[in-house]
Amino acid sequence: MSLDQRVQLPNAGTETEDATRRVARYLLVVSLCGIAVAYAAAFLPSGAPDWAPWLLAMGIPVSIGAIMILGATRGRRGIGPLKIPFIFVVVTLALGFGAALFLPASESADSTLWLGLPARAAIVIYGIGLFPIILLPVAYAVTFESQTLTVEDLEQVRALGRETEERNKAIANRSESRR
Repeated sequence: MSLDQRVQLPNAGTETEDATRRVARYLLVVSLCGIAVAYAAAFLPSGAPDWAPWLLAMGIPVSIGAIMILGATRGRRGIGPLKIPFIFVVVTLALGFGAALFLPASESADSTLWLGLPARAAIVIYGIGLFPIILLPVAYAVTFESQTLTVEDLEQVRALGRETEERNKAIANRSESRR
């Protein structure tokens, strides 16, 4: 009997868990393929086509969102209330990258500065870089109680750890007695 068969983790194998993780994996694969195609397009003899940066601008936020979902999914609970901040972050990143691409490349010494930076740089630094760094920890802190392991989950993990430790000691004792 394998370890997976002896110890069934809480909420494992539920339909919600499978659907959430399945969709996140699909989005991750599709977005990473899109990113790879966009990078590969840069090696075309004529240079990167106009659509390549846009593929990156959409692929990167989707891949980040999929990774966040995979990391935050908890059994039947899925991602729970983190849905809203995750969607908000993905949309913010996509809009930020899109806005940086959409704005004309007309920066000069006379350009208006946004908080000390040219418009496109300000969007990337403040909107894409800083805003999600501030939002996500707050979202995780607010949902910590509902999204973390329950007391029962922790006890099951501890029991599994004790069982594994005992099994490892037995294996070590057998190998020592053979010497």
